[in-house]
Amino acid sequence: MSGTDESRGRVRQMREKAKELDEAASRSSDPKERQRLKDKAQRLKAQSDQESAMGTGDIYPDR
Repeated sequence: MSGTDESRGRVRQMREKAKELDEAASRSSDPKERQRLKDKAQRLKAQSDQESAMGTGDIYPDR
């Protein structure tokens, strides 16, 4: 497997995990736990976006 394929796999896994955390947050009845899960999901999404941009060679995704 090439480095690009591995990177895509990692990005996909991070996005899937973020989605699972979002779903768990929506099911949680504890407001603090819900926020913790949402925050963790958001960090994973941001990290996956960054890795995805780096994988495409776009090191300045906000420009």
